[in-house]
Amino acid sequence: MSRYLVQPPVEDLELSEVLRALADPVRLRLVAVLSDGEYHPCRPEAFDVGVRRSTLSHHFRVLREAGVTVTQLDGRNHHVRLRRDDLADRFPGLLDTVLTNLPVAAAAAR
Repeated sequence: MSRYLVQPPVEDLELSEVLRALADPVRLRLVAVLSDGEYHPCRPEAFDVGVRRSTLSHHFRVLREAGVTVTQLDGRNHHVRLRRDDLADRFPGLLDTVLTNLPVAAAAAR
């Protein structure tokens, strides 16, 4: 039986927290991978972001607590998915703007 880690309800999502979560380059790369809307296993090999498992766990926690992602637990396995619809309902156009500009942000960081 699957269950989910606690996340804020849509009406409690705060723009400042979402933007803070998205302000980190590693978290932006995670969001880019998650933009397909599917659940992904929370393992470093599933996300080529060059961080250790403990650091990856921290980034997933920040994204979840800000309301950007949802984490599903299935036994010892964790799977994460972008809350695309919830974010679009609360902040129309925000996620699309972020995802559209990811290549620009990546080039500027080099």
